[in-house]
Amino acid sequence: MPYTIPNNSCVGCDNCRPQCPTGAIAIENDEYWIDPFLCNNCEGYYPQPQCIIACPTKSPKPWQAKKGRCKVEPRDATSPDLFSNGKNNPFASAIAIWEACNLLAQRTSLNWEIDEAGYLCYSRVVNQGRGKITFHIQNPFQVNDKVKDLAVIEAFDIRAACIHLILAAHATALDKPWEQEFTIDERQLEKYLGLEKRKDLSKAAKLALMKNLVQQACSLIITMDWPQQGQVKGFSVTHNRLWHLIGIQHHFQEDNSGCKYLIGLTFKVKAGIWSQYFLNKQGCKERTAFYQYGSLPKTLLTTVMSIWQQHEGAVRLMLWLLFKTKMGKEQRITVPTLLRIAYGQEKVNLASRHRDERKRLLRTFESDLEVLNHLGIKPIFDPVTYPPAIQPLWAKLIDIPEDPDEALEFWINDAGGETRLTDNGPRGKWNLLMNARILSFELPPEWERQIAESEKKQRRTAKTRQKIKTAGDLVGEQILQARKTLNLSQRELAKLTGKSQSWIRDIENGRLKAKLEDQALLRKVLHIA
Repeated sequence: MPYTIPNNSCVGCDNCRPQCPTGAIAIENDEYWIDPFLCNNCEGYYPQPQCIIACPTKSPKPWQAKKGRCKVEPRDATSPDLFSNGKNNPFASAIAIWEACNLLAQRTSLNWEIDEAGYLCYSRVVNQGRGKITFHIQNPFQVNDKVKDLAVIEAFDIRAACIHLILAAHATALDKPWEQEFTIDERQLEKYLGLEKRKDLSKAAKLALMKNLVQQACSLIITMDWPQQGQVKGFSVTHNRLWHLIGIQHHFQEDNSGCKYLIGLTFKVKAGIWSQYFLNKQGCKERTAFYQYGSLPKTLLTTVMSIWQQHEGAVRLMLWLLFKTKMGKEQRITVPTLLRIAYGQEKVNLASRHRDERKRLLRTFESDLEVLNHLGIKPIFDPVTYPPAIQPLWAKLIDIPEDPDEALEFWINDAGGETRLTDNGPRGKWNLLMNARILSFELPPEWERQIAESEKKQRRTAKTRQKIKTAGDLVGEQILQARKTLNLSQRELAKLTGKSQSWIRDIENGRLKAKLEDQALLRKVLHIA
């Protein structure tokens, strides 16, 4: 059991603080307190707690959880809340933020190396090898203490990626984030992460979790060598913090004996020098820097906090797709890439060599894709490289008609066919998947980034021009009417065109627009002039 210091009997001799092996004893407002989540009774260091031995008045006593409600006391103002519309908020989405998010999510699955000084680092090249980004890990409050042991990275919590994204969202609200600070307290983080609904966690446990996650997110050191890109000149950032944790303010409530109970936290943070090059509005106008941002959906944060233990692979994919889909919907992502992101290259290599591991990994992958689909992040399978024969069962069941009579006929035909939905996958399914692709991921509405009014006007003008240019395009209503005229079902039309039934349905509903070559194919099959 950890200890606490009653300040009514403390003489302030400061004998205890230097003796604490875990650094749990601190001074706040000229009074002593012991962090219960750092104090371990000196186990593994000394046979007895050193604070009791060093104290002349034997003040430290066993800590007990605070009972009753916490008093609401006035605090300094924090930065404005995120998610004012209840759905999403702009956030910095530059490659430095993306790679940092990947690092916090994938951790030891990445290819960590030892640099010349003997420290662990993770690097990747950018712009076809002309540039490079490197990350080190360092204690937020220490200057020269980079990580050398991979166990530190293994201990990282994937939920720290949520804090990282929250910081990236707060940075977009500032004109010069590399100079200006922003402030967040535990009440805001509770709302963003959905922790206010967690009745199974005590106040102290929530505070300890949030403090740990913020410190992990602020432990990244970035080095960048960026080449000239367009009119923006090349630049370098050397061993600079991605997020500067300026300080943590602890808010306490005292009992009658003067024992301090932690009831709140306030974090002051400032973005690193990277933001001067990638989150610079004025520099973007002058074409001397970039201003790159996307849309951060609130549901992503709460979903990660709820499923991170059961479906870590789905969480990794979701965090990766947040940035990947911003670059364009038609990505044609290969299955090996998704497997590497979700589970790491080592597990993929192991599965390729061992049949049991391969079966286990495939089940997990198809389950994680189903989780994403349930959350509205729906994969669109390439009908050529990822045909129904190797698609997950849940994906095949999506095409079952909703009408009872049509559904009955569907199952009768399926039972009488040579291949059935419930049949096992074909031999060599793993090898087929290694060449399979997903055309894109259909995203929920809240994933779409917010658009400024000026940009909306520009897009309206562009859409008007596009309508004039594409007046002869084939629309969903035409396809639907022509299909009914020929007495074809969506499933039959899908077979004739080599597409999936869901693709036909989306085209008819107007959710997707057929490419010119697909329009030509539909016109030919449906006899549309």
